[in-house]
Amino acid sequence: MKAEIISIGTELLLGEITDNNASFLASQLPLLGIDLYFISTVGDNQKRLVETLRRAWERSDIIITTGGLGPTQDDITREAIAELLNEEIKIDVALAQELKAFFGRRGLEMPPSNVKQASVITSAEIIPNPRGTAPGWWVEKGGRTIITMPGPPGEMQLMWEKAVFPKLQQKSEAVILSRTIKTFGLPEAKVDELVSPFLSANDPTLATYAKPDGIHLRVATKAREVKEAKEKLDRREADIRAILKEYIWGVDSETLEAIIGNLLISKKLSLATMEFGTGGFLANLITNVPGSSAYFKGGLVVHSREMALAFGVDDRLLAQYGAMSPEVAEAMATIARQRFKAAIGIAVSGVTGFGETENKAVDTIFISIDDGKNRQNFTRKYPGSPQQLKHRAALAALFELRRILLEGSIDASNY
Repeated sequence: MKAEIISIGTELLLGEITDNNASFLASQLPLLGIDLYFISTVGDNQKRLVETLRRAWERSDIIITTGGLGPTQDDITREAIAELLNEEIKIDVALAQELKAFFGRRGLEMPPSNVKQASVITSAEIIPNPRGTAPGWWVEKGGRTIITMPGPPGEMQLMWEKAVFPKLQQKSEAVILSRTIKTFGLPEAKVDELVSPFLSANDPTLATYAKPDGIHLRVATKAREVKEAKEKLDRREADIRAILKEYIWGVDSETLEAIIGNLLISKKLSLATMEFGTGGFLANLITNVPGSSAYFKGGLVVHSREMALAFGVDDRLLAQYGAMSPEVAEAMATIARQRFKAAIGIAVSGVTGFGETENKAVDTIFISIDDGKNRQNFTRKYPGSPQQLKHRAALAALFELRRILLEGSIDASNY
């Protein structure tokens, strides 16, 4: 089956909001074995929307629309579908009563304009909306299926999960599953070379992608049942792990910061940070993990020599080596560890292009890790914009910490 997504709303064309709905649906359709061929965006204009729907009708088996189901005059998805199918649109009395009850349960009177959301055509089956006032439509006609869902992502995703996905699953004859294997420490060309025997395979397929946290490998396969697809993915992942070994650090939705958190918890270790030039990006990554307060003591963020002095960096180090240096990064790691009474202190000093550069190349990152017994320093160079450099500096620090934690040289018995 071939599918097409149509995102509706002038605000999308103006860049006022990001179309997260299309990306969500694009990730869901492969799970049903449905091939997505096209994604279109169209504004709140009925003529152009009908044209877009007609083009989709001619080339796709399943058409999924999001947006344009509100109560205002520019919400014209229902009217456009009615025009496309040459059907009369009417108010469903029972649905209108349900909408009034929805408002009544909240102590509100339904505005007259909301009755528009009770509009239906003969071939439309109503899809309930547990979170809002805009029900969806499921239309089957002429061997085609049109599915309309509301624009707010929370409403759309719940409707998809509760009603649309299960119904499409009944129509599907296959499933497509994928798995992302995440690596770090090898350039994309080298990864590509090492896994080249699998890149030309038709099933499972394999593709590589460069990401801020390393090179990702996406393995995808198609099968009649989920069990069969998972077994094929497992076998190919085992093949890749046998080649890339320790360079693999995660799979699918796993994040580096969450993996670090689990390692720290398992080893009963705590962590503190100090950053110069990265604006607190490292601390931000660490605290993105739920429950990070169990191991993260806190962080210091400095953006000038004066601030570095105020937090305890020796002025002689600053004068001799400059704030952006391995020596000062090492001092910062110790300050973070001692000030927060943490097992481990990490410091990152980045020449990112923001703030002081001290006539040093804008691409240089200094990292230091202090566990109270040993200090380890690292210098890295990365291309990219200042924002990208800050992100890469934080990730590089976490990768070095992960390596040290896995080596087992730091554990709670040290403290």
